[in-house]
Amino acid sequence: MGTRPSGRATHERSSGQRPTSQRPTGERRTAILGAAARLFAAHGYRGVTIDDLGRAVGTTGPALYRHFPGKEALLGEVLVDISERLARRGRELADAADGPETALEALLRGHIEFSLDEPDLITVHDRELGNLTDQDRRRVRRLQRGYVEEWVNVLAALRPRDSHATLRASVHAAFGLLNSTPHSRGALSRGEMAELLMRMGSAALLAGDPVPTPR
Repeated sequence: MGTRPSGRATHERSSGQRPTSQRPTGERRTAILGAAARLFAAHGYRGVTIDDLGRAVGTTGPALYRHFPGKEALLGEVLVDISERLARRGRELADAADGPETALEALLRGHIEFSLDEPDLITVHDRELGNLTDQDRRRVRRLQRGYVEEWVNVLAALRPRDSHATLRASVHAAFGLLNSTPHSRGALSRGEMAELLMRMGSAALLAGDPVPTPR
């Protein structure tokens, strides 16, 4: 996911403290975070009220305060959650692969699945990162760096002549391509878009000096 700076929110219980009790779990948590992502993507963080969020999950705005201190904390939970999921999935895919080629393919397919299935989260990240508390923003950034390094480590085996700085820049550029799906899918089916992104992502990431694959 990319970064677009904006002013940090200083309203609505902006202490930066994360909830320590009564946090929703399982399906309820998934429903709340999903509804928040959809509303924030459609209307922007400042265009959504706590009452809007409550109604979206069949409750009242004040009832959400049992789970989150406020709208700012909920935004933080949304972006920390997806950053954690991507980082964890990246580690799992890289560890399970039997070589760098299959690892890269798995990482690409995993990220493409995310970008096609959860485009609201891409939009929210691009627009609203600046509205996170400092604590949540640092946490998101730390998780993202770890995710990027999984890709860099795989690419290092495929492009041994390139520096890690070059590989890192390549990964960020590829993410820009893969994360364009909220705007670029158009009339293509999900499968067609997935295969297009797979071809383009592979070409972009291996545009340096790849090791020839035996035929």
